[in-house]
Amino acid sequence: MTVITDGPERRAWQALGQSLPRPKAILVISAHWETQGKTHLTAGPAPRTIHDFGGFPDELYAIQYPAPGSPELVDRIIELLGADRATADDTWGFDHGAWGVVQPMYPAADVPLVVMSLDRALSPEQHLEVARSLAPLRDEGVLIIGSGNVVHNLRLWRQFAGTVPDWARAFQDRINAAVGNADHAALTTFAADDQAASAAINSGEHYLPLLYAVGARLPGDGTAAFSDSIDGALSMTSYLIGDTALLST
Repeated sequence: MTVITDGPERRAWQALGQSLPRPKAILVISAHWETQGKTHLTAGPAPRTIHDFGGFPDELYAIQYPAPGSPELVDRIIELLGADRATADDTWGFDHGAWGVVQPMYPAADVPLVVMSLDRALSPEQHLEVARSLAPLRDEGVLIIGSGNVVHNLRLWRQFAGTVPDWARAFQDRINAAVGNADHAALTTFAADDQAASAAINSGEHYLPLLYAVGARLPGDGTAAFSDSIDGALSMTSYLIGDTALLST
């Protein structure tokens, strides 16, 4: 709904898109594409727009995001990760985990875009390792976006909608601190009795993209949180890792 709603989160993404140096290409690690055994990458010069959701206004289903693909970026990522760990995939496209964030930032859809899957066979630490392998892309003009939510539990969202549960705020604050301090252990290891983490992360796919933003950090990067809001069991907190002065321009 952020794509068609004039709210603070959408405005923050719009402002960021205007202040960031124009990227040569964008890589989105999306919560909405899960694979097993390999990391998949959208192949081809013009991947399709996917409306992978149900029960929303017709206006959302009408959205198309016809950004060009980037076979060159796909080849470069496979070079960095190895063909045994990554593969091009022409069966997928730009899901709403990708265009839902990129469209407010780059509405003209004129920046080449590649979407990356989450290989659910990997441990959190292995996701960080993949992210570290991707870090050279940042010096090559590629904007890396991890698209998910730190707190994402749709079952509990219906129960707590319109409120900010103490456990959700406490977990989000804990992760905010860990991202700021580059505390990888605090981002990847949770005790079995950590009820806040269990509720916030639950099935995991919306949390894991954060590890790619953190893992691709470069020396000298700053970190800033913005749009740090929670509705029920769904947080909209975003992070900029890099030149944080861009948030105030």
